[in-house]
Amino acid sequence: MNATRTSSEPAPNGTARRDVLSVRALARLALLCVAGAVAAVVAGAGSGRWPILLLGLAGLALAGAGIWWALAHRGPARLLGALLALAAPVGVLVLYAVSGLLVVAVAAVASWALGLVCARSALRRLRKPHGMHTRSARPPRRPVLIMNPRSGGGKVGQHDLVERAEALGARVVLLDLDTNPDPVALARQAVAEGADLLGVAGGDGTQALVAGVAAEHGLPFLVVAAGTRNHFAMDLGLDRDDPAACLDALSDGVELRLDLGDVEGRPFVNTVSFGAYAEIVQSPDYRDAKAATALEQLPDLLVGDGGASLDVRADDERVHTPQALLVSNNPYGRADPLGGGRRPRLDAGRLGVIAVRVEGPAQAAELALRGERASSITALKARRVVVEADEEFIPVAVDGEALTLPQPVVCTVRPGVLRVRVPRHRPGAPYVAPSVDWRRVVRLAFGRTPHPSRKKQEQSDA
Repeated sequence: MNATRTSSEPAPNGTARRDVLSVRALARLALLCVAGAVAAVVAGAGSGRWPILLLGLAGLALAGAGIWWALAHRGPARLLGALLALAAPVGVLVLYAVSGLLVVAVAAVASWALGLVCARSALRRLRKPHGMHTRSARPPRRPVLIMNPRSGGGKVGQHDLVERAEALGARVVLLDLDTNPDPVALARQAVAEGADLLGVAGGDGTQALVAGVAAEHGLPFLVVAAGTRNHFAMDLGLDRDDPAACLDALSDGVELRLDLGDVEGRPFVNTVSFGAYAEIVQSPDYRDAKAATALEQLPDLLVGDGGASLDVRADDERVHTPQALLVSNNPYGRADPLGGGRRPRLDAGRLGVIAVRVEGPAQAAELALRGERASSITALKARRVVVEADEEFIPVAVDGEALTLPQPVVCTVRPGVLRVRVPRHRPGAPYVAPSVDWRRVVRLAFGRTPHPSRKKQEQSDA
C-alpha cells in the first residue's frame, strides 16, 4: 500500500530539481538584464554624453526637492516647488530626445525593471504561496456577523451580504450609525447570547475592535472585505472585489492563528500612526476634504512648530523626533511610511516600525533617488514600542481612527491570540519581496540554490 504524501513533505525529486533550476534561471536572467541596462548606458554614453545621461538622476532629485517645497511651504514657494516637480522630469525627457539618448534611457530602464521582476520572482519561488499555517475547522453553529451598511460606499447592500450570511446560518447585527453604536458592546452581547464565531463586514477599525473581543473569549473571527481599503483582508489573501466570497468561510473554512496589535489596551489589526498623518486626521475637515486639509497642515508639521515632538523607543533602539511614525501589526514587506504595502506574514510575533524624518530638499532628493533605503527612513522590528512626546497628549490614528492618548503611548503585539476563519479557497495576496538583495541573487545564480522545501532559513533572512 502506497503512503500518501502530505502537503508538508518535500516534493518529488524531479519536481524539486525543476524548481531549483527555475530559481537559478530567473536569478541568472535578472543579472543578465542588469548587465544589459549597464551596457545600454555605457554604449549610449560612449561618445562623451555621460553628462546628459546623469542629468536624468539630477532631474529625479530635483523633482523630489520640488515635492518637498510644495508640501513644506505655502504661497509662491509651494507653487514654485510644484512647477519644479513637474518641469524637472519633463525637461530631462526633452533633453534626452533632442540628444538622441531617449531610446538608450528607455532601454536601460526597461532592462533594469525586467531584472527586478526576475530577481523578485526568483526570491518568491523559494517561499510557500501562503506563509501562514492553516488548520481545518468545523463550521460554526451560531455565528454572529456585525455589519456596517455604509462601509465601503454601501458594499453590504450592493453585495446582498445580509441575505447571503443569513442563508448560511449566521445572525446579522446591522450597525445603526445614527445612534453611535459600540461594536465592542454588541460583540460582547453576542458572546453572552452564545455566539461561537464573531465576524465583521466593515472597516479595519471596526474589525479590530470586534477582533479584540473574539481574542478575549477565544472565539474564531471572520473578516468580510466590505470596507474601503480592506488592508487586513488583503494581507489575509481574501477577495476584496467580491466580499460575499469571504462568507464561504462559514461553510468551508480553515483557521489561521494570527497576532493582534495592542496600543494602550486597544486592539489593532493593521497600524498605529503618529506624527504628521495622525495630526492631520484629527481635523474635522479631513473626512470631507482630505487633500486640502493635508496641504494646509503639512507646512507647520514638517518645518514649523505644529504637532508634538516625538521620541520613540523600539525595544532597545531609539528614534528621535520623527515627523511620521508607523507601527504595524507585523512588519510590511517594504518600508512604506503610508502603510500602502503588504505584510508577508501576520504571525511572526513582531511589530513593524517605520519612522520618517525629512529635514530639507536635499533629503527629499535623496528619498526620490534611493526610496526606502534613504537615510530619512528608519525601519525596525520590535516587540514593544514606546512613544513619548513634549506634550501631555499625543494624536494617534489607530487603523485609521483618530484618537488622542496620554503619553507615553505603548504599543505591543499579542502573538497567536487571534483565530481568524478564512475560506479554504481564496485568491491569496501576491507576495511582495523586500528590496532586492543582489548579493543573494548572485548566490542563487551561481552558488548553491536552496531547496524550495527548505524555507525557514530563507524566511528568517528576509
